Amino acid sequence: MNHRNRGQGPEEGAESREGDESYLAGKHPVLEALKAGRPLNKIWVSEQVQRGQIAPILEAAKARGVVVQQADKRKLDQMAQGLPHQGVVAQAAAASYADVEEILALAAEKGESPFLVLLDEVEDPHNLGSVLRTAECTGVHGVIVPKRRSAGLTAVVAKTSAGAVEYVPVARVPNLAQTIDKLKEAGVWIAGAAGEAGTEVYRANLTGPLAIVIGNEGRGLSRLVRERCDFLVSLPMFGKINSLNASVAAGVILYEAVRQRRAGAGSAGGKQGGDGHAPS
Repeated sequence: MNHRNRGQGPEEGAESREGDESYLAGKHPVLEALKAGRPLNKIWVSEQVQRGQIAPILEAAKARGVVVQQADKRKLDQMAQGLPHQGVVAQAAAASYADVEEILALAAEKGESPFLVLLDEVEDPHNLGSVLRTAECTGVHGVIVPKRRSAGLTAVVAKTSAGAVEYVPVARVPNLAQTIDKLKEAGVWIAGAAGEAGTEVYRANLTGPLAIVIGNEGRGLSRLVRERCDFLVSLPMFGKINSLNASVAAGVILYEAVRQRRAGAGSAGGKQGGDGHAPS
């Protein structure tokens, strides 16, 4: 097990590694990481710590938009790997997060219609990593995930992405439904993947400014996100399982979008009708 900065005293924290993941332990290291703008996935605080003792951390986390969650001492001890954590542990992100505006600007710089993936509470880091890998291969301009109940840019994600995490911008947003509303205002059409959708993906128009939404591994799309989709698409199923892994489903839909966009199918940027086709 690799530990850094072991020379610090018992009142100071340090950085530890559990497998491939990197954790900051202690009030001072976590606060300084927040002040320095280091990308953090999440901060855990002990249930026994008084809020007044960590007020600067809570304020800085709120300003940075970093999720803070309570945890018991055993979980904190496991992440800190024996280092003094003083009831505060943070997980360092494997890469920096982007803003949604930066992703849209990237598409504009390339002279291309925005091509995005939104993940609605996809919690498995392997799924996120696989989606990033496919997104990079299919020319997606960026991936958007919610801050809560979603995998972040951990080392597992970076490893599974086979390096794609370095090339595909990932934005974390407080509210995915509200982000969808803003994307629609920017002219982006929202296609949600749902097994019960009446329109197969091969009949839908996936050209023009488009965001494809993939739902949670077990629950699928949340109600608020589903209601904001311009149209829903499904994949044909012929087996007995009748469902696909989230990252596999994303890959199939993304490559169908690539096929259509290369062929110039449909009306680029046109409003999608109820069956997923641009109106005539």
